[in-house]
Amino acid sequence: MKTVDLNCDLGESFGAYTSLMEMDSLILPHISSANVACGFHAGDPSVMRKTVEAALENGVAIGAHPGLPDLQGFGRRMMKISAEEAENYVIYQTGALQAIAAACGGSVRHVKPHGALYNMAAKDTAIAEGIARGIKSAGSNILFVCLFGSCMVQAAQKYGIPYACEVFADRAYNDDGTLVLRTQSGSVITDEKEAVRRTLRMVLDGEVTSITGKTVSVRADTICVHGDNPKAVEFVRQIRAELEKNGIQIAPPDIRNL
Repeated sequence: MKTVDLNCDLGESFGAYTSLMEMDSLILPHISSANVACGFHAGDPSVMRKTVEAALENGVAIGAHPGLPDLQGFGRRMMKISAEEAENYVIYQTGALQAIAAACGGSVRHVKPHGALYNMAAKDTAIAEGIARGIKSAGSNILFVCLFGSCMVQAAQKYGIPYACEVFADRAYNDDGTLVLRTQSGSVITDEKEAVRRTLRMVLDGEVTSITGKTVSVRADTICVHGDNPKAVEFVRQIRAELEKNGIQIAPPDIRNL
């Protein structure tokens, strides 16, 4: 039976801004991995702990979701940073989540960069390698969640880090396999049926249609649905149901099979 991971970015509330927490609780029963915000682009220690506890209660794997230090821009604005800064951002944020996870009886299984940091690492070898070094320093057997065909995959291979290739149910693709920037029209998929159809094609056929109509190759070890998408709950419900209907098991990535 084919197995695929279904992940979601969670814990992106902070301080008095807790509007996403209720949605998180509705999403968790339907996913297999949670990417937990670590305080730079969103999240705070209390939200991190609540999210980790809820993930463990639902049998969901815990991952760090480190971003750029940009609360105002939700980590989605490009910043000029060095590879060393990228490395240290990952060590700092992953280490914080590791401590919280350990306090709750869990552990961090993967690291997925957030937003602009993810997009930068897809094309910038130095940034991708900085992130990879940060992951390797943070602990052994932590997966690097990467965009297929990107500099992140090359960095994971260079440093001997296990990695899982990610596809996006609710985002549009460029011809080169990178994600369309959110500032561009059509970058976010809002129709549930289209999201399900695209996801099945990516998992079963290893391809997706780009924003210009080109067929792009992908590898779907893990599928992302963004937790701040207004339709996130409905997306994950329908995607999981359709995947299982097609004989696909939902489970966190197994390092032994990557």
